[in-house]
Amino acid sequence: MKTDNCIFVFVFSMILFYQDLNAQSPKGNWIRPAHAKSEAMWGISNGIVFSIWPTGVEGDRENTGGPRGLIRVGYENKGEVYLINFLAIEPVVSGKIEYSEISPSLIDNQWGKLMWAGESETDTAYFGGAKTRGAILHPDSRHPEVEELSVYIFMEHFKNGAHPYLRLFIRSDNPEELGIEVFNQSGSAPMQRCAVTATMGNYSRLRKLHLKDEVVNSTELYKGYDEIGFTEKESYTVSQLWKASNGDVLAVAESDEDFNSLNSWPKEKNYLDRAGWRYRPNLKLSQYWRKGASEYDLSLMLRVNGRAKYWSGGSLNKQDYIDIPGGPSFENFELRERYHPAQKVYFGITRKTAKQLLLSKF
Repeated sequence: MKTDNCIFVFVFSMILFYQDLNAQSPKGNWIRPAHAKSEAMWGISNGIVFSIWPTGVEGDRENTGGPRGLIRVGYENKGEVYLINFLAIEPVVSGKIEYSEISPSLIDNQWGKLMWAGESETDTAYFGGAKTRGAILHPDSRHPEVEELSVYIFMEHFKNGAHPYLRLFIRSDNPEELGIEVFNQSGSAPMQRCAVTATMGNYSRLRKLHLKDEVVNSTELYKGYDEIGFTEKESYTVSQLWKASNGDVLAVAESDEDFNSLNSWPKEKNYLDRAGWRYRPNLKLSQYWRKGASEYDLSLMLRVNGRAKYWSGGSLNKQDYIDIPGGPSFENFELRERYHPAQKVYFGITRKTAKQLLLSKF
């Protein structure tokens, strides 16, 4: 009888232990392809989602046929995934920069490098579907309950000789952040820099850029600009960027509008004809880049440019463009640094305001 009681107590204790462990466990509610031929989209509930061409993160609402050469990045909330931004790859060789979204494919000479996925860095063969569900790793031995979804993204050679590839990863204990690790294939030309840039800040009407000692507003920085292309001023050195209490470097951008204003859309015909630019998410989100305290050097800098009008397919006719409601917004938003293999940078999409984020502990 005493033995039975001991067994009962032990089993009951173990049940309570595992219930408590599960209650505290930050395991991911992962969004993964069902099989190799599924659409190429990965992510986590209540957090970051990413996909590669031709898969769109918004399904039927997004034109999944293009653009190529970009990683789509979205946010999942209440069962719905919303496109937020695109990430492009920009390698520099011998001073010459190329852009993954407009560099011609070696296959059909059309704009945009083809990208495909793999489960490991040796799984490089091209495949048109998802190919991998993504590897589930346990990146922190001190916290074995934490999971990490890891996917390698490969791409074609660039004309300047660069041949980079990426590892994208999301941790279950930080679902609003996409980790990006940059590598080069063995036959790649030496890269001076290989930036990953967020290319569509105007969709979220990002206008407030938070630095260490100031907040730069795009409407003031680009005041008077009314052309159809990009406008750009100075970049910002690492000494001008915000440092978190743990030494991480952060660059945060957010809209200067409240949610109701951001979600509204002009009723004029030329705007209704281009309603794809209307902000669709059901919440306001900030965006940021982060570098770990031990993962950068003095070459690190923040680069932004701006637009006063939404992109219109490259047309040279100003009548084909519409003004961004509220004025010029930041468009490209990136951290640049001297290239070295396996360098890491983190791109975040978060419900936190910039102020809340800058006071966070990563």
